[in-house]
Amino acid sequence: MRLRHDAPVVHASFDDPNLVSCAGLVPVIRLAQQPGLHDAVVDRVRLPTDKGVNPAGKVATIVAGMLAGADSIDDLDVARHGGMRSLFTSVYAPSTLGSFLRTFTHGHVRQLQAAARDTLIGLAGRAPILAGADVLTFVDIDSMLRPVYGKQKQGIGFGHTKVGGYNVYLRGYNPLVATLSTPLSAPVIAATRLRAGNAGSARGAASMITEAITTARACGATGEIVVRADSAFYAKTVINCCRRRGVRFSVTCRADAKIRATCDSIAADQWVDIKYPQAVWDEDAGRWISDAQIAETTYTAFVGTRNEVSARRLVRRIRRDDPQQIPGQEELVPTYRYHAVFTDSPFMLVQAEAQHRAHAIIEQVNADLIAGPLAHLPSGRFSANDAWLTCAAIAHNLTRAAGHLAAGAYGNARPATIRTRIVNVAARLAHRARTIHLHLPEHWPWQPAFDNLFTAVQTAPG
Repeated sequence: MRLRHDAPVVHASFDDPNLVSCAGLVPVIRLAQQPGLHDAVVDRVRLPTDKGVNPAGKVATIVAGMLAGADSIDDLDVARHGGMRSLFTSVYAPSTLGSFLRTFTHGHVRQLQAAARDTLIGLAGRAPILAGADVLTFVDIDSMLRPVYGKQKQGIGFGHTKVGGYNVYLRGYNPLVATLSTPLSAPVIAATRLRAGNAGSARGAASMITEAITTARACGATGEIVVRADSAFYAKTVINCCRRRGVRFSVTCRADAKIRATCDSIAADQWVDIKYPQAVWDEDAGRWISDAQIAETTYTAFVGTRNEVSARRLVRRIRRDDPQQIPGQEELVPTYRYHAVFTDSPFMLVQAEAQHRAHAIIEQVNADLIAGPLAHLPSGRFSANDAWLTCAAIAHNLTRAAGHLAAGAYGNARPATIRTRIVNVAARLAHRARTIHLHLPEHWPWQPAFDNLFTAVQTAPG
């Protein structure tokens, strides 16, 4: 692509009051209103002083900015350019929104989280964001360390993470995120909680799982529910929470000496080859040729305590190759890396192990949040950042619902893809007979998706 020299661009002026750069906010915000985001915030959130007036309009402005790509309070000004005031009311300045967020306390954040859950339940009735939940639903929980660089921020601490395979300690916050998904649908965020950077991963996990399970059932998850987590959540409180709520659990075991010893004791004929990355199907033998194998045993966790639990233990082993081994020469005693999972899943061995590996889907949710609203936690107030995290979850769920209504591959597309192709499309406003007509770019490559979404939200369901 090169600039045209026969018609060079010599001037640029920002003077058109009828242009908007994110016309896709029109159908997405209409989608937010239909399941009752505004009503939920009005009913749930009670903030003091004049800074807490009209919380619904201010929360909607923050969410709209996040939908358009804002990752800081100043970026929320994207909602006030050009003809946006002709399309939306109650649009607030970033300074007002910053004061609004700083008004939040922990109790007010919990009110906003309740409004976020109500909105997700409404979205589940409006779009098939949890298709197949009447058969099987997964609740995934994970934490992530978000580094910050302002030493005066409330609640920051040094937390452990891995960067490039190395263990490091970073100063920041430790958000906890729980998602809902099915084998047919991408994950939506059921609950969030902001914690200090030095908080243990499992702190508060049990109560958060309880919230996520309640939300899942309210969203129509009448079938089997499986809670999945990594080894950081291998704790009595998490397992007992799942048992009390009548759901299944699938949690990675910590690789301690006892686990490794019992894995080594599994007989050779119990291991089953599985389809793993780079596996090859052998037609003659009728099996996968892979360096990964799985087996199953019975295991009792937390022995000697009143929380003693017996369930299945699934073990995956992968051949550990010696980089100094001479090519063509076999090892006398092969060594393996083990990955053990403690579960009461009712599914067969191969299926249950593959389902647990799919827990990695929550890492994509974390990556989407980091690539969007959680690129920064913008305030110096801890509760303001917690409210920001909750708004980010609302924006994520709205993007997921919009993708489903846009149809095609957008039901599982990344939020960044939906933002680029559907939300951030420029338009010129034309006022005709007390209506507004959006003139969008000709030959827009993703016009069918925008049309599908725009048509789907024109009228309320029912």
